[in-house]
Amino acid sequence: MKAMRPLLLVIIAVVVAAVGWLAALAAGRYSLATPVLPPSALLTMGVIAALTLFMGIRIQRWRNAKKKTMLNPILAARTLVLAQACAYAGTVLLGWHAGIAVDLIRIWSLRSDQGILWHTLLMGGGGLVMVAVGLVVERFCRIPPEDMEGGPGITDPRRGEAKGEGEYAYRGD
Repeated sequence: MKAMRPLLLVIIAVVVAAVGWLAALAAGRYSLATPVLPPSALLTMGVIAALTLFMGIRIQRWRNAKKKTMLNPILAARTLVLAQACAYAGTVLLGWHAGIAVDLIRIWSLRSDQGILWHTLLMGGGGLVMVAVGLVVERFCRIPPEDMEGGPGITDPRRGEAKGEGEYAYRGD
């Protein structure tokens, strides 16, 4: 699995922002509700970001420790996948709500319900937090270059033997 590219995240956010802007225009034209997630979605976004950060901190603690035991590679892989999914989902949410916010700013003085803009900006901020957590946790999942040689000292608790090169958990390369 390759590392995420921030440029790709920006491109995704811009494309989704354009789609969100068009959706907001269409909703306004046909007198539909603004297509914004409900406030309860912030709770869900927060739980996902917190879980991702919690799992990432576990990986970072192992990485910074003396490594007497081997890290569960399934845990490392799941944490990495969760971090990347969190970043991609946050990018989509940020882009969607940014596009809607652009449309709402355009008609700011004409709307009777001006609180929807603040709600949209709050949802976009939640997406930004998810992107940041995803990128940070992805960094936590990388093993430092000095550990790439695979020195002795890592023992497999199942066998009690030292592990050499290639026996580490996911390296992120």
